[in-house]
Amino acid sequence: MAPRTSVVWDDAFTAYDFGPTHPMAPVRLDLTTRLSRALGVFDHVDLLNPDVADDDVLATVHDRHYIAAVRAASADPSAADVHRGLGTEDDPAFLGMHEASARIAQGTLDLCRRVWTGEAEHGVNFCGGMHHAMRTHASGFCIYNDAAVGIQWLLDNGAERVAYVDIDVHHGDGVEKIFWNDPRVLTVSVHENGQHLFPGSGWPSDIGGPAARGSAANVALPPGTGDAAWLRSIESVVPPLVRAFAPDVVVSQHGCDTHMHDPLAHLAITIDAQLRAHETLHDLAHEVSQGKWVALGGGGYELVEVVPRSWTHLTAIAAHVPIPNHTRVPQEWLEHVERTLGRQAPNRMGDLPQDRLPIWVQPWNVGHNPDNPVDRAILATRQAVFSHPGLDPWFD
Repeated sequence: MAPRTSVVWDDAFTAYDFGPTHPMAPVRLDLTTRLSRALGVFDHVDLLNPDVADDDVLATVHDRHYIAAVRAASADPSAADVHRGLGTEDDPAFLGMHEASARIAQGTLDLCRRVWTGEAEHGVNFCGGMHHAMRTHASGFCIYNDAAVGIQWLLDNGAERVAYVDIDVHHGDGVEKIFWNDPRVLTVSVHENGQHLFPGSGWPSDIGGPAARGSAANVALPPGTGDAAWLRSIESVVPPLVRAFAPDVVVSQHGCDTHMHDPLAHLAITIDAQLRAHETLHDLAHEVSQGKWVALGGGGYELVEVVPRSWTHLTAIAAHVPIPNHTRVPQEWLEHVERTLGRQAPNRMGDLPQDRLPIWVQPWNVGHNPDNPVDRAILATRQAVFSHPGLDPWFD
């Protein structure tokens, strides 16, 4: 019998809570879980309840002095070291911060282990994707970098090459920085231009350190980018680079804050385009790494309309029980949202009407428009990095 997909979940993950006014509200995780259960997705996966990662695990990618600072702030939030990014507006300290953050890291590591050893075909941790956390400090709502912890475990346990693909609206700076000079890790980030959005980095010219030139790729998109252009930017850069890299495992971050209703960013993406992007990365993993794929969550701050639907789609794709866009959202879930949050949630699993599907995306090899800012962004990335693995920036 073929191994099933593993999904990390336990109510303990809602302890990752920066407070009632913070955008990263843990209710988004609870609603995702409830919607996945209501649609039967969890009937097709193995659920994992991870422990808290120990300091030795965290220290594979984080400075021990930083871990000690997180522990101190976790025990006494008034002791938070702002020089370590703790106790700030973005990353307020809270009781139990260390345990809540380290549990997320252990969850991603457990998935990487199960996928690498063949115990699971795919892995999903929609509680993870904390891609801004740096080796020495917290950043952008992220305390410990679970993606980096998982990738480092893979490298330490026999993987020769790992591809990390990040489609969050914000640049995946923490993962890129941690593996900046490591040619065994390819990082590809497709995000809103740093001139307009945190963290202000991720330019086409950022292609990896001196020992790993061509190991980083960044597509910086203009505000207002819509479905077809966003998908074109992903499909014109990610598959060619990942195929050429030939990774043993694909780890991807699926922040859904690209959505047009997300309050913290400026792209104009629908659930339907996000669904297609999830499918693209799933199919790519089957093509290049024998299906060894670990998919993570990330950003996403429209807590009702966007996060639960996008990540339920992601989980369903990983479980090989994809949900059609036109599927009705279960009434029990809609009633729960209205009862607990006083909001009307969308009643379909997609945004677009059926007559606008599928989204048409022009292949890059058909040609590009130099007057189009998205095409210029794509070309800048291709020209900066494609030659390193021997690809043609115009035609491949």
